[in-house]
Amino acid sequence: MMEIIQLSYCLLDCLDYLRCVASFNFVLLLDIFDRMEKETETFILSKAANQQLHVVNEAKGRHESNTYDQSNEVGDESSGVKPGSEKGSKKKRGKTGNTKAAASESVPDISENLPTKSNKKNQRKNKEANVSQVSDKKSGGKSNKVKEDDLNIPDEDWIMEKILTLIPDFEGQGLDDPHTLIRPLATYLRPMLLNSWKERRKTVFTENAEKMKHLLDDLQKKLDEEFLNMQLYEKALDLFEDDPSVSVVLHKHLLRTTATSIVDQLLITLDMHNKLKNGIAVEESQKLESAALSSGDRVSLAKSLDSALSTKALSVVEALEGKRVETFMVALRALVEESGLLLKNIDKKMERTLLHSYRKDLTIQVSNETDPISLLPKVVSLLYLQVHNKALQAPGRAISAAVSRLKEKLEESAHQILLDYHSATVTLLALQSAAPDDEESCASDRIMTKKEFLESLMPKLKGLVLKNTESSSLAEK
Repeated sequence: MMEIIQLSYCLLDCLDYLRCVASFNFVLLLDIFDRMEKETETFILSKAANQQLHVVNEAKGRHESNTYDQSNEVGDESSGVKPGSEKGSKKKRGKTGNTKAAASESVPDISENLPTKSNKKNQRKNKEANVSQVSDKKSGGKSNKVKEDDLNIPDEDWIMEKILTLIPDFEGQGLDDPHTLIRPLATYLRPMLLNSWKERRKTVFTENAEKMKHLLDDLQKKLDEEFLNMQLYEKALDLFEDDPSVSVVLHKHLLRTTATSIVDQLLITLDMHNKLKNGIAVEESQKLESAALSSGDRVSLAKSLDSALSTKALSVVEALEGKRVETFMVALRALVEESGLLLKNIDKKMERTLLHSYRKDLTIQVSNETDPISLLPKVVSLLYLQVHNKALQAPGRAISAAVSRLKEKLEESAHQILLDYHSATVTLLALQSAAPDDEESCASDRIMTKKEFLESLMPKLKGLVLKNTESSSLAEK
């Protein structure tokens, strides 16, 4: 009886031991799976990033090649070579010769082995039968392989090496080849990791779909506003088309300001949209309003987009560095259309509404302005609104020409105030640029004197454009 009781205790102890071992193995397996999940995610995302970088580098190579070809063409034109006649004829002759040579080299001599018509039919039947058999055998495995390749799932060898890295104790089990012990585990884990990543991607895509919609909706609203303003400012450029030097300055200024803001917002949003589409997390805290990209940043973002979008985005970036607003507008329309968004054309009613709003806002700015240097361009812009009904965006380099153009539209006394104020502003800026850091120098005194003189002219300058002034500044035409 005692032996039976002792045996029972032994069996219970064995069962407890087996439970502990099973529990330990299960916990260990869960731990390995959790850690491998994180490692797999890191591997897949890094591989996807490398693939994207490879695409960017390929696009960069094509872009640089095109730039080199264009520079050669420009060099030929500057040398007096006409690309349309002589150069074109050479290309034509070369192409024909190369085609013939390639044909003669690539096609073997088969005159002795030409099959008869019946042999052709038999060969075709046998070929089709073989192809169908092979496709039936491999279709299932091949489709699964393609799907896994698309997901960048690592193979069993990678999983084994990663397990050994995470759990080095496996190498101390007395086995000559620890892979013998780990391979069944890797074979068991890989389908689980594949399913886990698929489910994760599915969840991410579901969440990202809503983010993508909000992202494009917000971008569309910003485009509606910014592009209407761009068209409004573009209309004022016509006033200076007869002066090429000033016209180039105005075009470049509009491209560097309003156009640059549009492009930066567009490229950042398309890049975020592209990442969300590929299941990559994007920080929601990123604000488009604070976006300020360098020229290199814009090129990199443009090259990272899909092929069709990338080509058009690069054209926009190149046009942004150009000298003509209309060239930029054409490139921008093509990019926006390719991205599935819309650009609104300004009509007469919308133009009147925007001009009224712009005039109201500019009047408030002039009224509240306390900086004597910042006041002049705002007054000039407001004068162009009152005289020409155009929203002129003029940088400092174009203010002199803009003031001169107002001579025939203003009374002589009003125009003289503009000239005196502009002259004093230029002098003050020159003094500030050449002044040393020493605040007690003579230059500092001259700067203070000129600034006080400008401040004394501010009421007269504001009086040219603000309502309820003692005398009207605009000539009655």
